[in-house]
Amino acid sequence: MAQPPLSAADMESSLHVWLETEFTYFKVEQLAAELEPLARDEQDFILGWIRRIASTHITLAWQFGRRAPALLPRMERRLLEAWAVHACDVYDRTGLQTALRVMEQVDSFDAAQHRNDAAGALFDEIAPVLGNFVCGLSGRRLRIEEGDAAWTDGERIVLPPLIAALPNLDDNFQLAKITVALLWAQTRFGTLRIDYAGVAARYADPERALARLHALETLRLTARIARELPGLHRQMQRLRAQLDPELPPGWRRFEAALGSGQSTLDDSLVLLDAAYGEAECPQWSDQGSLRPEAIAAARAARLDKEKARLRIRLAELLEEHTAAQTGPQAAPETPPALDAEPRDENGRLDFEITLDGAPLAPPDDVRQLLTSVYLDFGEIPPEYLTPAGDGEYDPNRVFDQPEDPDAVWHGTYHEKGAELYPEWDHGRQHYRKNWCVMREKTVTPAHDSFYRDTLEKYAGVVKHLRRKFEALRDENRLDKRQPQGDEIDLDALIEALADAKDGREMSDRLFVRLHRAERNIAVAFLVDMSGSTKGWINEAEREALILLCEALELLGDRYAIYGFSGTTRKRCELFRIKTFDERYGDEVKARISGIRPQEYTRMGFALRHMTRLLNQVEARTRVLMTLSDGRPDDYFDVYRGQYGIEDTRMALLEASRTGIHPFCITLDRDARDYLPHMYGPARYIILDDVRQLPIKVTDIYRRITT
Repeated sequence: MAQPPLSAADMESSLHVWLETEFTYFKVEQLAAELEPLARDEQDFILGWIRRIASTHITLAWQFGRRAPALLPRMERRLLEAWAVHACDVYDRTGLQTALRVMEQVDSFDAAQHRNDAAGALFDEIAPVLGNFVCGLSGRRLRIEEGDAAWTDGERIVLPPLIAALPNLDDNFQLAKITVALLWAQTRFGTLRIDYAGVAARYADPERALARLHALETLRLTARIARELPGLHRQMQRLRAQLDPELPPGWRRFEAALGSGQSTLDDSLVLLDAAYGEAECPQWSDQGSLRPEAIAAARAARLDKEKARLRIRLAELLEEHTAAQTGPQAAPETPPALDAEPRDENGRLDFEITLDGAPLAPPDDVRQLLTSVYLDFGEIPPEYLTPAGDGEYDPNRVFDQPEDPDAVWHGTYHEKGAELYPEWDHGRQHYRKNWCVMREKTVTPAHDSFYRDTLEKYAGVVKHLRRKFEALRDENRLDKRQPQGDEIDLDALIEALADAKDGREMSDRLFVRLHRAERNIAVAFLVDMSGSTKGWINEAEREALILLCEALELLGDRYAIYGFSGTTRKRCELFRIKTFDERYGDEVKARISGIRPQEYTRMGFALRHMTRLLNQVEARTRVLMTLSDGRPDDYFDVYRGQYGIEDTRMALLEASRTGIHPFCITLDRDARDYLPHMYGPARYIILDDVRQLPIKVTDIYRRITT
């Protein structure tokens, strides 16, 4: 039952608060009178957005309120929302005057930016989700960017500002996701290795040839997606049935030839002559466009750079491997033979490196380089596997090295060399795009006696932890409800007998089987380095990390340690202590010792960056564990209070959506007021005594990773 409209008096009281009329000259009585004749749902819509926009700037909220009643009859609500969010984003980037111009130019915004209906999937809303989706797919890491159409050059996937081919928002999102999957498949299964200029030159009508080659590849990649992502393929079939005409009869033979799910690029090229002769050429709503010039430019820029990177990293890997060997090493008469073989494990591309025939585990960055090179060539060329020799490359040369993280803070602030992250504004109920300016720094190592002192202080604890973690490493798992096994599963047997008595079919899964647990875990530790950790807390954090590392080295789990701190959104800092690829050696131990309190506890950017790093690690289980002493906070900033809690909660939800398991260990006794809302039940623990941290943290780790 519809609620009755609000009276002008009812609305005035709220408008006075939201627009702070005690300190402004806004005539809320006039605005309330304009809203009074509207239906209740229209009033609620406008009032809700006035409240949201007021959290950004009250003048923008006032301008929205004055214009919205006249716009509602002729403009879809979703477009009104997009206009309001766009104005707030412009305010974030360039200030009030330009944002007010956006408010004044609402008609041109409607025509130029969002011509279609309210059910469209807006890029700003779907990009974070699709970015995480792409992170979970095998192959080269791809960025999601906004552009004029859907296409890829092998480095990024570009999507239009709005996808609105269907009347339903969820369907438009699915269409965007399918488009992203097809563009990803171009990079993963060889489409971008084609010499498009050479192919086009063989035909009288180059555009016709390329259009038909694109269609053949779309058929081939559709079959690949059916094999790799069957659930998404079902959605693809459903939406194509609504949007696209039937496949022309002459193309059905091509669909059959390319439909095995194992067809290669060569199969499409073999069929191109026959497809060129077909009068019709199918186009699908999800296939995107082909940009041969952009593909060639991105590939050319990538090849030399990745060849140099890979050869330098292989030289470093070889040096580390040689240094790790025991006993005196004679110089080999012939250089060692390195080889890399691709492996397709359940649809995921991986590599096995061998050194003189013996396996050598590649770090994640080397694996990513090998993947990227393989996607460009379909193999790893032998010259890419020749480690860089002395003097061939400058060992201090690092490609794409950002500027000194400390130097850029001096003088006038600028964002060169920084990474930009969004932040969730719960008042606006939208992200502030490119809001947090983050730089990674390395903790200055302290080569002192802290590591040795910690091991002496906790000698008994260390022995106990090592025993527990050694047992955990060799722990077996009992798999229940198996069709065959070592013993009877009594619970399954009782249920099966009950089913048989009720006349239902009796299950044959009546056994338990002993299975040696295979650990495939990656854990990122995010350490609060805010100023409030000074003293006992800082010391306890460092001791806990030392004990954790000692235990984890026995367990063999991949792990990384980073610290975080910030002073306003323009100086967000993440401190490298140990990366996933680094060995736990003297340098890492010295960095742990060098952890020192910094500024404030701005958390959202750090969680988002760690989510990104974790999603680049191949692991069945990914855990993000935060060690903190208090709630999210910053220096005289809106981040204090509910804003920071909601942004942190949203960053944790983003991590969870990608399959990461967040957990928090806090020393804040008041954390029960906010941690359940941020993390959810059973995803945090509160320690009342900081001195418990070194002892408890390893027990907690064991509990959440088993």
